[in-house]
Order: sequence, then C-alpha cells, then structure tokens
Amino acid sequence: MKKRALWIPLLVVGIFMVVLARGLVADPVRAVESRLVGKPMPKFSLPSANPGQPGLGSANMRDGKPKLLNFFASWCVPCAAEAPQLMKLRAAGIQVDAIAIRDRPTDVARFLKRYGNPYTRIGSDVDSNVQIALGSSGVPETFIIDGNGVIRHQHIGDIRAEDVAGIIQRVRALQ
Repeated sequence: MKKRALWIPLLVVGIFMVVLARGLVADPVRAVESRLVGKPMPKFSLPSANPGQPGLGSANMRDGKPKLLNFFASWCVPCAAEAPQLMKLRAAGIQVDAIAIRDRPTDVARFLKRYGNPYTRIGSDVDSNVQIALGSSGVPETFIIDGNGVIRHQHIGDIRAEDVAGIIQRVRALQ
C-alpha cells in the first residue's frame, strides 16, 4: 500500500503536465467581439487630443465613407509597433480616425512626431468613457466603421503587417 501512495504525487504531476501541454499547443482565442458589431456607434463627442487637429464625434462616423477607428495611447508599446501598418492603411486611401485613451495632448503630439500621424481626427478620451461604451478591451484596438456609422468589424490588439491586406479588403467591400 505504501508503494502505491508514492506514485500518487507523480500521477498528479503527470496530469498537470498533460493539461499544461494541451493549453500550450491549443489555438489561442483572439476573437473576442464587441456586442456592438453590426450596430450603430454610440453617441459621443470628444475634444482634440492633438493641438491643431480636429477632435472626434459619432457624427464624424456617419459621413458616407467607411473608415477605421483606432484606440491608442502614447504610453502603449504595441501602439508604437502598429504605427507603420496604420501609415500603410492611410497610404492605401483608408481614412483612419483615433481615440487617445487616458493621455495628455503633449504626450500624444510627441508620440505622433516619433511614429507618424496616420489620423484624420483624434479625440481625447481621458476617462475611457467612449472606449468602455464601445466594449473595447484595451489598446491598441481598431474598429471598421461603415459610412452610416455602423460598426462592422473589431480588430483586437495591434495591427500587424499580415493584417493590412485583410483590413483593406474589408474596408473596400464597404465602399
């Protein structure tokens, strides 16, 4: 009986290792989607986050042109990493608007000077109220908005080089 009891800890560790291994090789779930996909943008009006550039409101989302709405922050490392992809999207003729989360105008201006400014308008969401209303989970995060102000897609995390072609395709399908 004592010899069998010695195998119990080994069995427990073995089961733990199997569960851990399955979690490591399983496909990660990145498809957390806002409940607002397919619904109109909630109403909001934000002051400018960057001096000399217009602020942003829900009315700007209903101008007949599809666009991207990117949530970012100057203190966000992945936001800096996605900056070249946002510049590529703008160069492809896609309008990119933004909401700066919990940020100061001087820090936003410094960030844009360093990484480039792909944005047409930037709203300042100091208290994250608009971010929360949209069901955004953090920064960076990007929504595709159709010309009527309806949310059509949510991209969680930074936009990577391999995501650019798909985003262009989704936006052009709305034109």
